[in-house]
This record gives sequence, structure tokens and C-alpha cells, in this order.
Amino acid sequence: MKNINTVGVVGAGTMGSALAQKFAQENFIVILADKDKKFVQAGLNRIKDTLNQAVDRKLFTAEEVKTIIDRIHPTDNLTDLKNCELVVEAIYEDFNAKSKLFEELSLILNPDTIVATNTSSFSVTELAKFISNPSRFIGMHYFYHAAKNRLVEIIPCEKTSSEVYEAMKIFSFKSGKDAITTKDKYGFAVNRFFVPWLNEAVRLLEEDISDISTIDFVCKKLFGIGMGPFALMNATGVKIAYHAQKTLEKLGPFYTTSPLLKTQAESNKDWQFDELPTGSQVNPALENKIAERMLGCVFFVCSQILEENICSAAELNRGARIGLRWRFGPVDLMRKYGERQVRQLVGAIANLYGEKSPAVKNNFWNIDYVNLKKCNNLALIELARPEDLNALNEDVMNQLNKKFSDADLDDSIDTIIIYGLGKAFVAGADIKFFVKNIKNNTIFNIQNFTKFGQDVFNKIDQSNKTVIAVLNGLALGGGLELALCADVIFALPKAQIAFPETGIGIYPGLGGTQRTAKKIGKDLAKYLIFTGSMLNADDAYSIGVVDKIISADEFFEFLQGNLNVTEINKSFHIKGKQWQPVAEFFKLNKTEEILNDKINLGSLEKEKADKICKSIKRKAPLALKIAERLIDEAKGCEEELKELNYIFSTNDALLGLTSIGKKIEFSGS
Repeated sequence: MKNINTVGVVGAGTMGSALAQKFAQENFIVILADKDKKFVQAGLNRIKDTLNQAVDRKLFTAEEVKTIIDRIHPTDNLTDLKNCELVVEAIYEDFNAKSKLFEELSLILNPDTIVATNTSSFSVTELAKFISNPSRFIGMHYFYHAAKNRLVEIIPCEKTSSEVYEAMKIFSFKSGKDAITTKDKYGFAVNRFFVPWLNEAVRLLEEDISDISTIDFVCKKLFGIGMGPFALMNATGVKIAYHAQKTLEKLGPFYTTSPLLKTQAESNKDWQFDELPTGSQVNPALENKIAERMLGCVFFVCSQILEENICSAAELNRGARIGLRWRFGPVDLMRKYGERQVRQLVGAIANLYGEKSPAVKNNFWNIDYVNLKKCNNLALIELARPEDLNALNEDVMNQLNKKFSDADLDDSIDTIIIYGLGKAFVAGADIKFFVKNIKNNTIFNIQNFTKFGQDVFNKIDQSNKTVIAVLNGLALGGGLELALCADVIFALPKAQIAFPETGIGIYPGLGGTQRTAKKIGKDLAKYLIFTGSMLNADDAYSIGVVDKIISADEFFEFLQGNLNVTEINKSFHIKGKQWQPVAEFFKLNKTEEILNDKINLGSLEKEKADKICKSIKRKAPLALKIAERLIDEAKGCEEELKELNYIFSTNDALLGLTSIGKKIEFSGS
């Protein structure tokens, strides 16, 4: 597999400079090229401004920013790209300009250099005709702002080799992107429905159905978004929306560009309007009319996308959730409204524009949140809900149970690897599920979910196969409990672990109080669970939770079966001496003594002890008490189930679960 270290970015505008910044942030050497030094310098200044703002927000230090900038090498000479392993084209959307660039790059680059186009609308296959060796050509459609937005659409063309496609999936992961794969069709997946959504909003205005302020207000409410279609066009460029819609026109009458959108784009002016304040009331009949058109528009296009198999339902939803930051993805919305109503809305759009109505079938809306791939003796289980940080809910747990059982019962499999897609392994359980059932007084649903979760985790824990958890990012709460079921835990350098439960009014209920103690001892288990401290990969290794830290390259070699699992001593030991005083502190002190300032420091420094005590005092006392008893008694995971009804009935649990990220004070009731 091609190893990518140096990336060329051609085009130092808004998109190109953002890509250069992101790649440099992820430790790649970047050659930022444009045809004129002034454009390159403007792009570099844009990067510096963005990073300096990040310093002000304490996202980076000044030293980190200097390191990032030092990785970017500006040039106005394309020959400087010769030794790049990957070159990404990010110039303006003009087919002739792009094709001429690829012809020029063909004379400069090494024959095996991967060449990617960031086109948002043109055919990747058509552009590939202008590059030598088109098997190394691929579409990589990034989204604004590319240094912050995690989505990328990977679009293989007709001649893209499987090696190049796999290399770009790996590159996407290593460059901090969540990738979806789409067919090479106009608009790909996200713009195929998003741009017509903008166009339909303009049509509503053009037809004098409503004003801009009302249309934006209804859309924000309907799709769970922070900006309506007109505000979004103002932010990203009305001209961009216009040109993107023009490229889609060949798909049918529905995709015809609104004349008003053309007029507005040619005026070089933003849409003028005042946003309606939160809580405003819209005439119900008008709101319904706007909703039917805007939903119908999205459902019509997304039904076409699924019928044409452009991408999977999961990827379609992910594109909206991550790339557009919609709270509700199109598949979520279609499942919410149901097959009958979706068919009516789609049919209305088809009739309005004289189009053939696409198939509307709810079995098209099935989303795989857990994927299973078998490769020789390996089973790879991928947790694929990155838009929600792979949080555990009923769907995820059911699918995990089925996929793991499939692998576990396969005699040809001897090793099962579990990992997450995106920036999290699993960031805990779905908090909304807990809150909903507390408020509905249906805590038995939480008990049933947890009992089933324990059964699934026990199956993983007791498997005769070698089970390996690879922590690719956040492993919090239930995610860490899942990892602890594995025989071996690997972590990538950016992994982080924590048990945040006592800080939100509850305690670990999927085996966390038991398996953590078994892995690192009761005293350090108390430290993790009582304080909720977030540990990075190095600390997780030194405390003994993680067995080995691996690089991203090793991770993918491992997934491809090219690396063997080394024999790792899994018996209890404290790898880092710095944890011995911490363990002693929790051996000497009960939570009651900590809460009442009657502590025995032992060999722990007072400053460290004060920090630990301060952290514990911010946690829910009832949850701490139960967790302490469960750890001390060590009667098994099923004991955690006995206190669930009680803990989720407390005021502290409701307060904690509805106040994530806020500073609160627990009452102990």
C-alpha cells in the first residue's frame, strides 16, 4: 500500500489553504502551490489567521502553530510537486482549467503519484481523461471549512485502481476525515440533495409563497440546523450555489436552476433579510406548505440516490450529519415520517416538475451501524456511527451482538478486531435514551438495555477467539467497558479514555466496576471511576489499561492481516511508577473520608491529592457510594444491574444527564 508523507495542494484559495492547514495539522509535509506568489501568500496568511484564532481559543499553543506552519512549503512552481506521493487539485470549478492543470501535472509528477480532484460537481471519470495513468486518479470532495469539517466524499472513477482507493481511505483516516464513498454521478451524494434544497428555497421565494426570513426559520426548525438555506448561501457564496445547481440540470426538470437564483448570483450581492427571533410563531398552514416542499425536495433526491445505489443509507445520513451539520439526516427524517407520507411528499415533487417518481421503500432506509468484514483468519468489526461518536444505543448493541456472534461462530476465524470509525472508538452510551426514559418514567427500558448490553459484552469477554480492541480515539464510559472485554487493547496515539459516569449522576453499568478492577486493580479502578479523569494514550498505557500503543500505519497493516499479534503479558501490573502513590491513596481512603476531608496522604504529594479530592467532590455522592461498594465486593458484572432502578430514579441522575458540559452541584438525592 502506498505510504503518503508529502501532499501537494494546488490552489491556495479558501478550500486549498484550508486543506493545506488540515494536512499539516495531521503531520503531513505539504507543498502549497498556486500560479502566482501573491495567491500563495494570501493562502498562507489565511492559514496563519485561522491558526492564531485557534490559539486565542486555546485549541493550539503558539509553538504548535509554528510547527504546523513549518510543515507547509509555499510555491508558485508546479515542478516542486514532483516528489509528492499525493497531489490534491483545489482550484476553482472550471472544467477547462482543471483539465489543463491535469495535463500539466502529467508532465511533472512521478507516474505513481496519486492525483485527486476536489471537484464538487464535475465527472471524475471525464477529468481522468486528462491525466496520464488514470488508474491513479480519484475524486476527493472536501467540505467547507476543510480544516474543521470532517467529511470527505471519496469518488473512484471508472479507472481508479483498488490500491489507490484503499490508499485514500487510509489517508482520509490519517488526515482526520470521516469518509463516505459515492459513485461518480453528478452531485455525488451530499451536493446532489443539498444544492437542490437551496434551489427549492429560492423557488418558494420566487413563487411568492413566503419570504426569506420565514423560509429560513422553518428550515432551521425542520432540519435541526443553525443556518437556513439563504443564510448558508450568504456564508458560502450565492454564486457557488448557482454554479453547482447548473451542473445538476442534466439530471432532469426538477434540477432546473431557479431564475431568481441566477439573477441573485449575477448581482454579486447577498440575500437581504432579517432573521426571525427564536420562539417566533409562523402561520401553521404556511409552515406546513414550506415543510412539504423542502422535505419533499430532499426525499425526492435521496430516494433517487438510494435507488441508483450512489451510496449507502448510512453514508447518505452521515454526509448530512457531518458535512452539513444537520441534526437530522435525510434517512432519519424519512424513517420518522414513514413510507406512506414520504411517498406522498416525493410524489408531489415528481408531479410538480414532471418527473418520474423514484422508488420509496423503507427497506432502503436500513442503516448499518456495525460492519463485519472477514479476511482469512481475521474478523474486523467496525463501529460505524461517527456522526454520534459511535455512541451505544439499542440499534448499535443489537447489530454488535449479531456481527460478533457471526464472527465468533465462524471456525475459520481465530482473531476478532473491534475498532471505531471516525474520531471515537465509542464515546459512551446514548445519553438521549437515558433522559427520555427517565422523563417518561420507563426506567425499565434502561434496565433492559443494560442487561442486554451486559449479555453482549459477556459474550465478547468469554469468546474463545482472540479479541482485540483498537482505540482509535475517544473510549468513554460504555466504550471503555466494551474495550475491557477484549483480550488485548491497542491504542492509537490520539486515543483518550475516561469513565465520566459519576460526573453525570450514575455509575458504570456495563461491567466497568468489575473489569477495570480486574485489569488494573481495585485502587486504580477507583481512581478512574471516582475522578472521571481523561487519560491520553500514554497515560492509559502506563496505568495498565492499554496493552500497546500503535501507529496509524501499524493499525492499517494490522487490519490487512500483515502484522501478527505479539504475545502481550495481560496479567495485572502497574507499568508506570507514578501510579503507585495514587493506588496507595485509594487503598488508604474511602470516599466518605475524601468527601469529609479526612484523608491519609500516604506517599502521594499533597498537591496531587488535593486535585483528586477536588475532582471527586464534584461528582454525584450516591453514584460514588454505589461504585465503591461494587468495586470492593467484586461480585461480578450482574451486580451492577441491581442498583440501576435506584440510581436512574435519583434527582442527581436527571440533573447530570441533562447538564452535560455544564458546571453543576449534586444534591445527593
